[in-house]
Amino acid sequence: MHTRRNNNPFLYSCLTLFILIFLSLSSSLAQAGKVREYWIAAEKTDWNYAPTGANQIDPASDLGVWGKTLTYTKYRYIGYTDSGYSHPLPQPEWMGILGPTIRAAVGDTIKVHFLNKTDMPLSMHPHGVMYDKDNEGADGSKGGSIPPSERYTYTWIVDQDAGPGPGDPSSIVWLYHSHVMAEEEVNLGLIGTLIITAADKAHSDKNPAPRDVDQEFIALYMIFNEENDEESGLKHAINGRIFGNLSGFETRRGQRVRWHLVALGNEVDNHTVHWHGQTVLDHGRRTDVVEIMPASMTSVDMVPRSPGNWLFHCHVNDHMIAGMATRWLVK
Repeated sequence: MHTRRNNNPFLYSCLTLFILIFLSLSSSLAQAGKVREYWIAAEKTDWNYAPTGANQIDPASDLGVWGKTLTYTKYRYIGYTDSGYSHPLPQPEWMGILGPTIRAAVGDTIKVHFLNKTDMPLSMHPHGVMYDKDNEGADGSKGGSIPPSERYTYTWIVDQDAGPGPGDPSSIVWLYHSHVMAEEEVNLGLIGTLIITAADKAHSDKNPAPRDVDQEFIALYMIFNEENDEESGLKHAINGRIFGNLSGFETRRGQRVRWHLVALGNEVDNHTVHWHGQTVLDHGRRTDVVEIMPASMTSVDMVPRSPGNWLFHCHVNDHMIAGMATRWLVK
């Protein structure tokens, strides 16, 4: 049987062009992802929940029962510039007790070189990103329990499912924390965040922060339990500070500001995050109160419209009384 061949040169030209475009796009997509390296150590340190020793929300009042003891031994994640672990990375004051922010864009690979400088086995377990069992940082995996003085390199993949969804802003927040004895280690202060940006929204290959916002803030709402449920040891904190002792949330009117809100803790850690003087856009919903619960992670946007030194606090009555409040300044 004789089969006719289609010798249409236009068709062949179109097919060739399509193949070339496809190969070009595939090549550029394959090269788009970057390897983002971080050097992070776990360290034992002292932490003061109210360094000024005063109630900065209501100066006429004191710290109540929550001010009897302010300094406790904590364990923290500290970021460093390189594998020498001798030059700590600077952090803005508003980050408080939080570990270093790990940033990446969709398509990237994150490598975290972890050094345990403490006296107990610890790990780093991420939410959201993709990993194999050895890089889970939990549940008996190879990286799930790093002994004192030992190192481990975690490899996490930032695939499409780790990035913003259809209804999300251009960057979203995930938690990371130690997961050997997770409940105890979170309470010790071993908490940090990852911020993942959509691939087409990053500033540049070198800077994966989103280009459609001017500032990003992170706020951890959590009650640290320092004295076996005694009220004086229940520190109702924002980023590890109480009664307005967290400072640095400063912006200007008209700036595009993204707030990444996270929570951890126990059944009492049901928080209603409230900004005075401004509303936020919460996944298409306009509000000035955002509800978060333990292990919640959400990102909301605002454009400050009114200058002032405004309250930023949990609206649960007991939490307000116990000092879960600070201020944010709009210049």
